Amino acid sequence: MPKIAADRLERIAGRLMQAAGASSAEAATISRHLITANLAGHDSHGVIHVPGYIASIRKGHLQPGAPFTITQESRATTVIDGNWGFGFTVSERAMQLTIDKARRENVAAATVVRQGHVGRLTDYPLMAAEAGMIGLMTADSGRGPKSVAPFGGREPRLGTNPICIAVPSNLDGPFYIDIATSAVAGGKLGVAIQRGQSIPTGWVIDSEGRASTDPTAARNGGAMLPLGGSEGHKGYGLSAMVEILSGLLTGLGFGIEPSGRHNDGCFMAVFQVDAFRPLEGFKQEVTEFARYLTATPPAEGIERVYYPGELEFLRTQTGRVDGIYVEERTWQSLADLAGELGVDEDFSSDTGGQ
Repeated sequence: MPKIAADRLERIAGRLMQAAGASSAEAATISRHLITANLAGHDSHGVIHVPGYIASIRKGHLQPGAPFTITQESRATTVIDGNWGFGFTVSERAMQLTIDKARRENVAAATVVRQGHVGRLTDYPLMAAEAGMIGLMTADSGRGPKSVAPFGGREPRLGTNPICIAVPSNLDGPFYIDIATSAVAGGKLGVAIQRGQSIPTGWVIDSEGRASTDPTAARNGGAMLPLGGSEGHKGYGLSAMVEILSGLLTGLGFGIEPSGRHNDGCFMAVFQVDAFRPLEGFKQEVTEFARYLTATPPAEGIERVYYPGELEFLRTQTGRVDGIYVEERTWQSLADLAGELGVDEDFSSDTGGQ
């Protein structure tokens, strides 16, 4: 796989998105979010999505320059229609609006509908954490195609339905959790397919309900499994709650809408720490709590214990120096798109991380 410098990969993604119709500001936001995911080690949410986003623009499923409409609001709540804009730009603006309301009201929440893929949830609650607040976000693909079977079932009825919570601290890296309520994020299957790799048992079942290590099984009549393995009822229950917050509370509903148009419904909430206790004392205690966790003696075969979010922070620091590995098929797809769109870029197979 070629290894590409992060800033170069971000530039390529941005130029491709802009050539496909995104404004310079939209393209910059999209590429920033994608490369942030790659750097954190979550290639499932990185530049692998650029061809899909461009295909959605061509189909009319994504609308560059779409208006941002507030359809209902109170001092502490907002209902937002993204009008099929890019999920990154819509949700970033929605989170900032929620942060601003929480500054006034101590607690604020919002729902967002009719927007494209929002990518990795981490980026939005982190905006709240950086503002000295606790941020929470859940997401669901609305009535788009489903991929996850309820616990005990063999047909998909749910999305991967992620949830993220981030808190402020004095740590070098952010303290947060961002998890799919499925056994693994759906995009990881796409990465495995692109790389021609098998997957661990416990991620998916085939059309007969049997465990499979074939990443295409879930897309060929099978399904992904909920988080928790033999205790998957826990991930299933959590997923159902995320569906209610992000699908039903937003008005998207449940089930599958025949067009298959991706429609990320999101719920977000922000809590001002100062409404509960002094912020600085809380941040320091979170910091001490993280150190308490990481001081845990490691189990056999484990190098060390990390606090939630630390591993992604360390990967990001390394990636900014060493570059990002991009699977050959994705790199070739980007090169093909550059040719189609008239984007002049050098797609040598390996330019190193510098």
